[in-house]
Amino acid sequence: MLPIFDLSLQFNGYPIKEAKAELQKIVALTSSEKEHFIENKKKEIVEFHLKNNPFYQELVGTKSYTNWNDLPVLNKQNLQQPLSQRLSKGYTLKNVYVGKTSGSSGNPFIFARDKFTHALFWASSAYRFGWYDINLNSSYQARFYGVPLDFMGYQKEKLKDLLGNRLRFPIFNLSDDVLEKMLEKFKHKKFDYINGYTSSIVLFAKFLKQKNIVLKDLCPSLKACVVTSEMLFEGDKILLETQLGIPIINEYGASELDLIAFQNTQDEWQVNAETLFVEILDDNDVVLPYGQEGRIVVTSLFNKAHPFIRYDIGDIGILDEKSTLQKPILKKLIGRTNDVAILPSGKKSPGLTFYYITKSIIEDDGNVKEFTIKQIKMDTFEIEYVSETILSAAQIQKIEQAIALYLEPNLKFSYSQKEVLKRNKRGKLKQFTSMV
Repeated sequence: MLPIFDLSLQFNGYPIKEAKAELQKIVALTSSEKEHFIENKKKEIVEFHLKNNPFYQELVGTKSYTNWNDLPVLNKQNLQQPLSQRLSKGYTLKNVYVGKTSGSSGNPFIFARDKFTHALFWASSAYRFGWYDINLNSSYQARFYGVPLDFMGYQKEKLKDLLGNRLRFPIFNLSDDVLEKMLEKFKHKKFDYINGYTSSIVLFAKFLKQKNIVLKDLCPSLKACVVTSEMLFEGDKILLETQLGIPIINEYGASELDLIAFQNTQDEWQVNAETLFVEILDDNDVVLPYGQEGRIVVTSLFNKAHPFIRYDIGDIGILDEKSTLQKPILKKLIGRTNDVAILPSGKKSPGLTFYYITKSIIEDDGNVKEFTIKQIKMDTFEIEYVSETILSAAQIQKIEQAIALYLEPNLKFSYSQKEVLKRNKRGKLKQFTSMV
């Protein structure tokens, strides 16, 4: 098969061949060479932007620096100004890749990558997918993603699907009838892998469980499933492994950067140390040692068109104690910094704690398919859920007892059964939202 995906990148001015060669050189470095490479690239990218990027010069407040840890932490609010004002000298909207973040953090913005960095983005993806014998040029993908509903946006995504050798499943309506049609596709098409939003694939797996079907039995060509964009809980991972019958790969990335972490074949969440440098910082921007929880701050080592240097992505996580500069391991991704519930006692708790506790109780019998939690006031929460039957008084009591035990008592909850849950324009399901 022709490498159509690579050829389409090359045709559009993204030097994928050169990027793949560069990535292979980095991957082949010894530990000491890799450490030297990372330190050099950090220095090189800062010096480039201090010399060529007025936006970054203003942020730093000087055209030179002596200590990496003295550099400011860039946040999404800093980036909410016209892209043309953030580009480096020599780069225009016509000679860069331009993208837009999903806005799941509450702060969407337009970003840019120079053409070599964009090619590296795809080389990095191809390398990691290759760990599971998935080839982005030839492997056939079952894609559980949203799609723009406007005519031009829709046609553009369909063309990308054609070039990317993938079949896109609609995820805005995941009724049993729609899931049945999806299942029929797997019976008749030789998919190599599944890729998409965690919540949608989990819902499909629950449907398979109801029907007592293991997907690999119906579609023997399947090799792996890559879940992305939403939290993957351990119970859901077990469900997916059981009902899909293939390895479940947890991906963590950001559209403005690259794949940040990708589960390797040793079941480690390996951080990308080829094109990125990842730090964990506390609330005072101090670097934390491995094993401690803090803000995930990422530097793009190659992007000259736009600075992403010590960029606070808006997530909280922990790097494993066994991490090294050459091979960092993401031990845990806890959630977004803006998904924190502030409770009446003054206690702060990641919103996903509510979700996790509630999930472990109400999914026992398989009745509840999906749910979301919204904090309306400091002491008031609203749970919306999709289920066959309404939650029982006993289930509600168990939920509230668990939350009182693990968090604090006297919190108020309302429960609302829905036919479908609201997703964002791209089809993502926001599992916890605070309105406080």
